[in-house]
Amino acid sequence: MNINILDDNEVVKLKGLISDAQNIIICCHKSPDGDALGSSLAWAEYLRYIGKQPLIAIPDAYPDFLQWLPNSEKVVRYDRHSDVVDPMFEKADLVFCLDFNDSQRLYNMQTVFDSSKARRVMIDHHINPSLECDMSISFPELSSTSELIFRIVWQLDAYEEMTTHFAVHIYAGMMTDTGAFTYSSSYPEIYFIISQLLTKRFDKDKIYRKVYNNYSDWCIRFRGYLMYQKLNVLAQEHASYFVITREDMKRFHFIKGDAEGLVNEPLRIKGMRLSISLREDTDRPNKIWISLRSVDNYYCNELARDFFNGGGHPNAAGGSLDCTTEEAEIIVRQAIKRFAEIYE
Repeated sequence: MNINILDDNEVVKLKGLISDAQNIIICCHKSPDGDALGSSLAWAEYLRYIGKQPLIAIPDAYPDFLQWLPNSEKVVRYDRHSDVVDPMFEKADLVFCLDFNDSQRLYNMQTVFDSSKARRVMIDHHINPSLECDMSISFPELSSTSELIFRIVWQLDAYEEMTTHFAVHIYAGMMTDTGAFTYSSSYPEIYFIISQLLTKRFDKDKIYRKVYNNYSDWCIRFRGYLMYQKLNVLAQEHASYFVITREDMKRFHFIKGDAEGLVNEPLRIKGMRLSISLREDTDRPNKIWISLRSVDNYYCNELARDFFNGGGHPNAAGGSLDCTTEEAEIIVRQAIKRFAEIYE
């Protein structure tokens, strides 16, 4: 099965960029998810195999349920160690941009990224890339950036030499970005890739348990409370939303990742097409983070763009608002009304 994504000239160019670089940084978006972290760790494995010593720099914390990933302790958080990351960007000659296509998604790390004179290679699967790069590897139709990393390493004839850790990183990234292969995963190539990953002899069921069965008792109570007390179902519009306040998070001892994937839960309601979650920022007042999910041909990324200063995939998008939760709810209801009008 042919899973190559680069033409011959692109392969030569990528190899040349890597060969010429002495100081390499790998970075991904704010609040890294399984795909962002998994693809970054996997690509670092490949670069180390060919003799490079990349730094993985991320804007802030990743979820607690991903802390078991091999070598994740080597990742440097910008919000804690800007004194380490800033000089690295100043002397970097190559930066790999994984799982994002707009520097705004780096948030507090954007300024130092934008000012860097290093060459850039983007490897990403989000639509409408706006990042200026020396090389862009962009495939929005594929499941994840982790899948892209696998395909690239495979095409570079290096997969046989990759470790079990590499396979674990790729599998975890692909699994989390497809909801355990329940969406964005209906093409045969993805299962060929999984079959190849499994030749590295890891326990995929254990990875599932580590990601999805790794919550605290407070987290389970928190998620149940939100679905019982906070879920607003607009049946006529086939949509729903819920609001997570700082008070809710404090009450249930919230930690990073406790709300991960919860926006998908209302889509289990019969006839539901759209689910939106709103979450107050834990540090900044009047900052609301928005996540949107939809099903089939009912797309939510345009809502993210038009109402929430964001964007994303057709069925998975996000954004943010600078306002109170009450004002945000008004905007959410306006967005739902627009959604219902489009798909009535």
